[in-house]
Amino acid sequence: MAISIRLEAAIELRLDRLAQMTGRTKVYYLRELVTDGLDDLEDYYSAASIMEQVNKGTEPVYSAAQVRQQLGLAD
Repeated sequence: MAISIRLEAAIELRLDRLAQMTGRTKVYYLRELVTDGLDDLEDYYSAASIMEQVNKGTEPVYSAAQVRQQLGLAD
């Protein structure tokens, strides 16, 4: 899928310099940024959703002692 974005001149200059310095293409770095950024965003929103459920009382919460006991690691 082709997508077009506008970058601030300063950002584009940094991207140009990085590409020239490393011999990689700007597209390579943009893909890396999107992939890494998307991973981070997915993690963040997943955690935020679970915390919302915990705060509402709809997601179970276990103490460390309960987890150790369930896993057979209790003293």
